Parts: sequence; structure tokens; C-alpha cells
Amino acid sequence: MEFATPLVPARLIKRYKRFLADVRLEDGREVTAHCANPGSMLGLAEPGMKVWLEPNDDPRKKLKFGWRLVEHDNGHFTGVDTSVPNRALKAALMAHEVSGLPPYDLVRPEVKYGENSRIDFLLSGDGPDTYVEVKSVTLSRQSGLAEFPDSVTARGAKHVAELAQMVKQGHRAVMFYLVQRTDCAAVTLAGDIDPAYKAAFDHAADAGVIVLAHACRIDPTGITLGDPIPFRP
Repeated sequence: MEFATPLVPARLIKRYKRFLADVRLEDGREVTAHCANPGSMLGLAEPGMKVWLEPNDDPRKKLKFGWRLVEHDNGHFTGVDTSVPNRALKAALMAHEVSGLPPYDLVRPEVKYGENSRIDFLLSGDGPDTYVEVKSVTLSRQSGLAEFPDSVTARGAKHVAELAQMVKQGHRAVMFYLVQRTDCAAVTLAGDIDPAYKAAFDHAADAGVIVLAHACRIDPTGITLGDPIPFRP
């Protein structure tokens, strides 16, 4: 998935109200960028960090920049836009490039299921339908290890519980963790941050929900699905 317009570098001044970030461009201008991330962004929103913004000239948008990446001092990148994993995964699904998933002929995004929920992707083909829930992973507190979630997520716990129900009804269900960091080679759960999510996940795994994890290839030109990586429960 390539960015629609070339990204421009900036320095973070502050992130606030979850969806807003004040930044300083290289020419010295200070602007406000949209931050498409409702999580805590633990470790990713420190003042002075180098960030990459996507400009836009859409007259319908009040903010003319969207915050897309953090560039770390070691040269690695983290993608902070939580809508990117679904777009990157959709492209890979359409091209049948996702290992670990059964054969399928039809990819349907945002299908209603459960109780007032929408599954990220419903795959249909040989055998039962496959329900795929995608989570963007950006937290890392230990070198090389990504963690989910970065804050309490009652919505996330509800989703894994509903996947368990799909399995009980005879369908396949997949929890797909997409690590938007280039410095991590494995992913696990942050049970200390959200014990309720961890408990819901454990129940779903026991019920037969499949867990897949993939890395991302990230640079200022775009983000694409990377290789499978280990999930460490």
C-alpha cells in the first residue's frame, strides 16, 4: 500500500485529544496533523520525535496533514495510522499472499456479525466461512518484541469473544496481529495493561480461534504486509 502523496518529515511538538498532533515542519512552520490512532501510543508520542506526515489538498478535510509514521533514532519505523493494516491486508488477501489462511474465492470487508459488530474480513470459499479480525500492533517495551494492546480495549475483548462464538457455530475464525514496527520479530499480549483482553483471548484460543501474526515492510513510500512472525502467548 503506497501513500497517496509523498510524506514529509517533521518533529512532534505534542499529541493531544487523541486525534490531534502539533508538529514542526522542516521549514519551521508549526501545523496540526490528524492522528488516526485512538490508542495510548505508548512510547510513540514523545515531544521531539521525528515523524512523517502525509499532506492533502482535500477541501473537505480541515487538517491538511495526516500523521503516518514515527522514525526512531535507530532508523526503524513504526506506522501509527490504525487504518493502514486493514488496507495492507486487503491487498494481500486479494492477491492470495497470506500464508496460514485456507483457500477462498471471495473477500468481503466490514461484514456485520455478532452483536452490533463488523468483522474486518469475511473469507468464503472451500469449507466454512473464515472470519478475520485484524489488530494493529505498535507497542514495544522489550527489544524485538511487540505487544498488544497499548491501552485497555473493551472493544477488542468483545471482538475476540465474538470470534469464539463463530467457531462454536461451525465457522473458522482468525485473530490477525499486524505489527506496524520494523524493529520487532515477535508479538505477544500485554496482559499487565489489559488483563480482561488477555482473559478473553485465552478463552477464544481455547475455543479454536486461530492466531496469525505478520510483520510489515515500512518506509516513507508505503506499508506492505511482511513475513509471518511468531506469536508468543
